[in-house]
Amino acid sequence: MTAVSTRDLVVSWRDRVLLGPVSFDLPTGTALGVRGPSGAGKSTLLRALVGLLPEGLILSGQATVLGVDIGARGADLPALRARAALVGQTPVVFPGSILANTTLGLRHVVRASRAQLRARAELALLEAGLWDEVSDRLGEPAEQLSIGQRQRLCLARALALDPPLLLLDEPTSALDAAATATVEKTVLSLLDRRTVLVVSHDEAQLDRLCHAVVSLADRTGEPQEGAPVTLP
Repeated sequence: MTAVSTRDLVVSWRDRVLLGPVSFDLPTGTALGVRGPSGAGKSTLLRALVGLLPEGLILSGQATVLGVDIGARGADLPALRARAALVGQTPVVFPGSILANTTLGLRHVVRASRAQLRARAELALLEAGLWDEVSDRLGEPAEQLSIGQRQRLCLARALALDPPLLLLDEPTSALDAAATATVEKTVLSLLDRRTVLVVSHDEAQLDRLCHAVVSLADRTGEPQEGAPVTLP
């Protein structure tokens, strides 16, 4: 089965092409890396796949994510984002406890008791590799966490939704070597249960984490035509 399929996907603003054309298939249960220089549209690709493009950008071509045609009129994109969870490169924590941050997205998509929410949060923190570090202080402010812990907290927030697909945007760009190794270990542990699409400027990291990698063309400067990128 295919979790993500794109054919000649292009994102443009006025007469400028910001991304594409891009074509690839991401089989369920695998990890695909996306690389390319700054300005190639790596983050734009992830946002396009879950319907989070800024106003004014135009999407063309075809993209199907978990069976949803993202360009179709009436596509339920909020529901898709609960199943295809995007974790941004900047680890954002909100005022409140570690536990409240973990369940933030979950509370908006399911009706569950406090005990059920906590159970889902605990499983997510365990899967994100953070449980042992925070299990005795779930009620403490999330702002007290280190940058590496915040990155894994954002991952746990996504995992609490139990999404079949994870979209990771530069998951270790702000981390030191030790924190990077911890996050990479966490991502690798997910691969037997999740499909993962990873954007990273670190080619060695993509080699460590992914089954295959696609390259995006440089989109800085003048508009240009680009060749499709196809997953082998």
